[in-house]
Amino acid sequence: MSTLIIAEAGVNHNGDLARALDLVRCAAEAGADYVKFQTFVTGENITRHAPKARYQQETTGNTENQYDMVAALELTATDFYDIKAACDKYNIGFLSTAFDFPSADVLQKIGVDYIKIPSGDLTNLPLLRYQAQFGRPFLISTGMATCDDIKAAIAALENCDIQRSTITLLHCTTEYPAPYSELNLRALHTLAETFGTRVGYSDHSLGIEVPIAAVAMGASVIEKHFTLDCNLPGPDHRASLPPDQLAAMVSAIRHIDTAMGDGIKRPTHSEQANRLIARKSIVARTAINAGDIFSIDNLAVKRPGTGISPMNWDEVIGRQAKRDYSPDELIEL
Repeated sequence: MSTLIIAEAGVNHNGDLARALDLVRCAAEAGADYVKFQTFVTGENITRHAPKARYQQETTGNTENQYDMVAALELTATDFYDIKAACDKYNIGFLSTAFDFPSADVLQKIGVDYIKIPSGDLTNLPLLRYQAQFGRPFLISTGMATCDDIKAAIAALENCDIQRSTITLLHCTTEYPAPYSELNLRALHTLAETFGTRVGYSDHSLGIEVPIAAVAMGASVIEKHFTLDCNLPGPDHRASLPPDQLAAMVSAIRHIDTAMGDGIKRPTHSEQANRLIARKSIVARTAINAGDIFSIDNLAVKRPGTGISPMNWDEVIGRQAKRDYSPDELIEL
């Protein structure tokens, strides 16, 4: 099955609709399945006293608080209708994370295929319940979470008649960029075994190799931040992929999808012809006369593999030659 690739535009539009539309085009050109944004009303999410995260301080400074920083990144409901129209134009799916009730309503009116729960709202019981009413499949990021946190979130959704089969848990490390030593990709297996859901990976590390590895480990969904320019001002640009790397990641994941196969070990179509060339047969090491006894002194194992397999060596040794053989001639019984 093909990996679902979500190009996470997030707030890398910096509050500019024109840049958001460029991000849609960029994600489509890279070959992603969806481009995802973040829909929020700042006052519904952040107090005016909330501090910035460390990475936000490093990327945007300390002259403003988190409220003011996020408010500058807010798009209007009308903007998201324009973004959805651009997604339709470029033939890429539209997604956005709703951080509050009004934003959830907007997204449902516009139309989204999935409800995305960010790591910060995994423990937001009212928002989980509110979005459950829409009956969409859930993509749930699990950054900063314990297994108990995840268990409680799933229970809340199941109590609202959401089927576990419609939930995909995204392993995630909530740091920007996330250190390789803290990515813990083996947690993908833990999530799948513990909760019995589909699993994916929301990546905040630098580069493209980790999400590619996650696909090989069983991630069915990959979410990755990207930007038009890593040097733009804003909290997430430095930990995001530039357009060329986004395209390279998508291409590599598509190759891995193809390479995964069905798990049955058997010779492939292209290998069939090579078997005869690469494998070996029992041949005459020296000239052999009819009546001679086959032995380790007059037999050898050489290519091609069109004769008796060396696995039948014990059946050949000690037998009598029925005819003359020249050196390197395939032995017959």
